[in-house]
Amino acid sequence: ALRQMLNLNQQETKANTTVPTWKILIYDRVGQDIISPLISIKELRELGVTLHMQLHSDRDAIPEVPAIYFCAPTDENLGRIGQDLQNGLYDVYHLNFISPISRQKMEDLASAALTAGAVANIHKVFDQYLNFITLEDDLFVLRHQNSDVISYHAINRGDVKDTEMESIMDTIVDSLFSVFVTLGTVPIIRCPRGNAAEMVAKKLDKKLRENVWDTRNSLFQGEATGTGHFTFQRPLLIVLDRSVDMATPLHHTWTYQALAHDVLELALNRLVVEENVGRSPAGGARAKTRACELNNNDRFWSQHKGSPFPRVAEAIQEELEQY
Repeated sequence: ALRQMLNLNQQETKANTTVPTWKILIYDRVGQDIISPLISIKELRELGVTLHMQLHSDRDAIPEVPAIYFCAPTDENLGRIGQDLQNGLYDVYHLNFISPISRQKMEDLASAALTAGAVANIHKVFDQYLNFITLEDDLFVLRHQNSDVISYHAINRGDVKDTEMESIMDTIVDSLFSVFVTLGTVPIIRCPRGNAAEMVAKKLDKKLRENVWDTRNSLFQGEATGTGHFTFQRPLLIVLDRSVDMATPLHHTWTYQALAHDVLELALNRLVVEENVGRSPAGGARAKTRACELNNNDRFWSQHKGSPFPRVAEAIQEELEQY
């Protein structure tokens, strides 16, 4: 989905893969968290992205280049997009929203474009349903970096209000819904009764049913067969309240991946290591930092991330001897 978005929402072909359309990418902090574990800067270059910048940074006008926006449909972000339209920063705008934009906000965006005289410059507006972070092929997280809105503490605070709880549940449901829209399949949902997990499950079930019943606008049309019936080969979604499993977050496992996360501050598959590079003229130690991307492209990481650390140490020794 991200690669198609970066290809101006067109299917990848040999022609546009060989000679990509040059463009720039504008994202907010949420969009950055979603993209960074999946696509490296080198891969962005290969996809034709010559420049990538934060939405709320100071940016100069760049004519004759399409601009891809990837951000959440918040009032703050829409206001900044309207400001960009008013200033005429780019010739062509492709607006991609991480979660669906409401009708009212769409009308506000249209009014801003009309006021700026930039209606013809907006080529496409898409709801991408990508409000989750993919760390691995089979590992997703819903909570963005530095976001405590949907944390365990936020849900179990003693002074939490009903409106706040409702908002937290809606945020979790929207993210889970995005996961299954991206997978293109409707899950079977199971949960215990009488806690936040049941609230999430009921809200998600209602949202899925409403979308499936609307056959003209359903996001799951690819799953239905020619007869209109859905396949029984569906994933099982088990929603659990974290309060029933207190041992797991306190347990420090002895695996390579868990130790890298706990000891070395692994975040979004990226690790920054400090290295000593000799002595300074004053006699102190000189150090520099090196960024390591721990993803599926790293063969050693893929093979040993779930291994106990003593086995990892042996594997390192074996790799050194072979080298």
